[in-house]
Amino acid sequence: MKVHVTDLMPGDQIQREIFNSNGVHVLQKGTILRIEEISKLIQHSIDYIDIENREIILSVDPASETPESLSKVKPQFDQAIEGIASVFTEALKTGKFNERSVHDSFQPVVGSLMEQKDVVSLLLLLNDKDDYTYKHSMQVGMLSYYLATWMGYSTNEAYDIGKAGYLHDIGKSRIPKEILDKPGKLTSEEYEVIKLHTTYGYEIIRESIDDELTALVALQHHERDDGSGYPNRIHEDKIHPYSHIAAVADVYSAMTTNRTYQSKQQLLHVLRELHSLSFGKLNAKPSHAFIQHMLPNFIGKKVVLTSGESGTIVMNNQLDYFRPLVRTNQRFIDLSKERDSAIQEILL
Repeated sequence: MKVHVTDLMPGDQIQREIFNSNGVHVLQKGTILRIEEISKLIQHSIDYIDIENREIILSVDPASETPESLSKVKPQFDQAIEGIASVFTEALKTGKFNERSVHDSFQPVVGSLMEQKDVVSLLLLLNDKDDYTYKHSMQVGMLSYYLATWMGYSTNEAYDIGKAGYLHDIGKSRIPKEILDKPGKLTSEEYEVIKLHTTYGYEIIRESIDDELTALVALQHHERDDGSGYPNRIHEDKIHPYSHIAAVADVYSAMTTNRTYQSKQQLLHVLRELHSLSFGKLNAKPSHAFIQHMLPNFIGKKVVLTSGESGTIVMNNQLDYFRPLVRTNQRFIDLSKERDSAIQEILL
């Protein structure tokens, strides 16, 4: 029987030798297909092949469980979120914070991050928390640490960059709660108040610790390469590399997290948005490093499509990195070609 490659299933058996359009041999007759072989056929732009008649149809198990290794990380995440909440409270009351409290909260997380390579699962794990401000600080610290390691920074530098991300929003401790937690759109006057958190953060950190770079990240994480950011509207060459990293982590976390005034966006969709922002807004070097290292994390993730179908991401698409190949219990769906369907949700 002749079948389109996107309709193939693991367990199908090839009926004859497979060659691509250039005459290169791809797969042998009699091969029992796995995900790897189906992906190979798609990479070689092969449309149809002949297979033996099917006897068994395999299905995708929709159940999803939190891996044991992730469960072990969760207490450290909870501690870090509680820790940054305490730091915010102390900064509000006294105008400064204890550096030891920051280290005691963030260091255990960094220790666990060194053993966890699946960043997407970590982000999904963190999405069960309700308090945006503190969860966001935790995420930005975590993502800044990962991004620094991906860019080749030393272990000590990566820790410092992660810590700066963890503290980047400390200035929000001085922003009135009625503005910070407002469910609707901010007025222009309220937005000007929100923007002050960058200078407040710089002041609080300088008052608390002898660390100019961490304070600079708090000040600059909303600056943009084209000079359109705040508070000082500086351009790329005036923004510290640590601030470039924290800005990427900040944008990605903000867009993928539920907030009082905005629903979270799908993780792969935000990567596409990040790619667009890397041309003039966010610095290209950390943005592209982030995208490059995040994409492999999506392979194997269970997803729900806008069509209502459930499946698993089996391959990143070379034609469109943000619209991968998905296997459902019935077929393979190439989202780069089936434009009327998209990933609605990625599951842990």
